[in-house]
Amino acid sequence: MAGPARPHFVLFGSSIVQLSFSNGGWGATLADIYARKADIFLRGYYGWNSRRAIQVLDKVFPKDAAIHPSLVIVYFGGNDSMGPHPSGLGPHVPLNEYIENMRKIATHLKSLSDSTRIIFLSCPPVDEARVHQNTSGVFSHLVRTNELCRMYSEACIQLCQELNVKVVDLFTALQNRDDWTTACFTDGVHLSSEGSKILVAEILKVIKEAEWQPSLHWKSMPTEFSEDSPYYLAGADGTTTLNPSEWTVHWEIQWD
Repeated sequence: MAGPARPHFVLFGSSIVQLSFSNGGWGATLADIYARKADIFLRGYYGWNSRRAIQVLDKVFPKDAAIHPSLVIVYFGGNDSMGPHPSGLGPHVPLNEYIENMRKIATHLKSLSDSTRIIFLSCPPVDEARVHQNTSGVFSHLVRTNELCRMYSEACIQLCQELNVKVVDLFTALQNRDDWTTACFTDGVHLSSEGSKILVAEILKVIKEAEWQPSLHWKSMPTEFSEDSPYYLAGADGTTTLNPSEWTVHWEIQWD
């Protein structure tokens, strides 16, 4: 811990989470938006599915921790939704089991604290053409289809409605862009900077509209050490300084 305690936001999921600080990723953007307001913790694991996630819930989110997260953003589904391998190996998780695994994750997170908020991300689409082109001798045949992604996405959204958990419909959000197959992915599966921008906008929309007390929207949260200081740059009048603690001029997008 460094400095005064800030609210903790935890990103928990598979590779779309692990890579969220790469290539203009959505995790890095959230960390920028919430600078001096909340600390973003990355708990992403390449290749994981919901079955693997529930094995470590108590380790990643121990109930007896001194501090519990204010917000957990959860993503599993892309690997679960892959078609089964004949050997029984691999990340595929049957839809009914995926639903129950996600239910277990939500139930565990809700039990941490009355003030722990949760957002699930539903399974995004994939660029099927690029996925099929990117096969190699390292992997056996990969079965990734948008029909499977749609089924798992809809199941996640329905579960969230049942449990009163906030959800981002990532499957739909990405496809609202006409050139989504080429613009939103680095490899047909993982998010590019453009795909990440869409996800950040959706996450901020959910947070802004949520009736959470206290609000976790960045504009509503206090900024650490926001008081004026004579050590800031002097203003044009020569008698005051310019307080930069709320400046966002460096942002490519002025996030709402």
